[in-house]
Amino acid sequence: MEHNLAVGLDIGTTKIVAMIGRKNEYGKVEILGIGKSKSLGVHRGVVNNITQTIQSIQQAVQEAEVAADMKIMGVTVGIAGQHIRSLQHSDYITRPNSEHVIDEEDIDRLINQVHKLVMLPGEEIIHVLPQEYKVDGQAEIKEPIGMYGGRLEANFHVVVGQVSSIRNIGRCVQSAGLNLEGITLEPLASANAVLSQEEKEAGVALIDIGGGTTDLAIFRDGIIRHTAVIPFGGNVITEDIKEGCSIIEKQAELLKIKFGSAWPGENKDNEIVSIPGLRGREPKEITLKNLSKIIHARVVEIVEQVYVEIKNYGHEEQKKKLIAGIVLTGGGSQLKHLKQLVEYITGMDTRIGYPNEHLAGDSDEDITSPLYATAVGLVLDGLKRQERKKVEQQQKEVEEAENLEEEIKEKPVKERRSFLDKLTERVKDFLDNAE
Repeated sequence: MEHNLAVGLDIGTTKIVAMIGRKNEYGKVEILGIGKSKSLGVHRGVVNNITQTIQSIQQAVQEAEVAADMKIMGVTVGIAGQHIRSLQHSDYITRPNSEHVIDEEDIDRLINQVHKLVMLPGEEIIHVLPQEYKVDGQAEIKEPIGMYGGRLEANFHVVVGQVSSIRNIGRCVQSAGLNLEGITLEPLASANAVLSQEEKEAGVALIDIGGGTTDLAIFRDGIIRHTAVIPFGGNVITEDIKEGCSIIEKQAELLKIKFGSAWPGENKDNEIVSIPGLRGREPKEITLKNLSKIIHARVVEIVEQVYVEIKNYGHEEQKKKLIAGIVLTGGGSQLKHLKQLVEYITGMDTRIGYPNEHLAGDSDEDITSPLYATAVGLVLDGLKRQERKKVEQQQKEVEEAENLEEEIKEKPVKERRSFLDKLTERVKDFLDNAE
């Protein structure tokens, strides 16, 4: 595979998407091919049938390969699911020598210390995201490197998930004949695809409504402050329509997409849609008003749960205000009048997020649909990871060349590996040894 190519694999509850992208000369991302298959072995973001998931992955990957006319080797995979939770934690280290300035190693030491936190059985820390630092009691420091100080403290946003779920995803990817190049938290991937830097600075909540889960990521001052995964999504709405109208799932899904609305007030009483009955039975008549009442009830529940998480983050405090409001993305964000409902419940400005922030201008309209936000984000993540590898490779070559001269004056700055890279390697090792 070429160097400036990356493949994102979004393993969702309703669909699996494989997307191939590369950077063009203007630094924007061109999508070369996309493949999509129905996701059969995933429930609420967690794999519950390995064989079916492998088949769905292979189908999506093949479709993308045909579209782009190339072979896919490695992929960047997103993880979400109801097992993801997050917590706030603060920690500190005392530096042995306060005559030296704080460097990368001190920060690594502090972050590694957070990784030693005791979690519930079967849980593992996926991300440790520093919020702000304190040096010798001086607060609100964004970048402590280069400062003097004896005690380095930081507040962390820690994201935790279940090891077995992550390993299962790794297993599916490997069994589908692919290399696992990286793992990313899905709310972070979606955020990269749809949010602008200004929004992240001003304060924004990204709500990604998928089929099985609704993911939340809150940014402020350009830093991720809070993440949550709520175990409800578009599928429970379909389920409610199916139960409430006594029809089959396929019809319920179509009804939701074609006629569904989150705001019952706007349908007239006499608007009726007729659904063919099952074999030899009478057709069913459903009023659109009833349909939107069913949808409304469930959507309100989902939005309120997300709003509780936004309140938990503390958005009412002056310093934590989310000036850019809410951005809705994911397949569920395409429901009619959802934006108005969210604004009504939360009182916050809302827009629908399309993943065109980093895409080349001539991208296909299908790709810039909120459905593909996570996949686009995973492609971006894969490209970033490759750039990092390239830089590391160049530095290694420089170091080796300097080693030959034996006169190393100063080592080049080494790129800090994110914990997710280490996690990816651990998942890989585990799978290799488990065979």
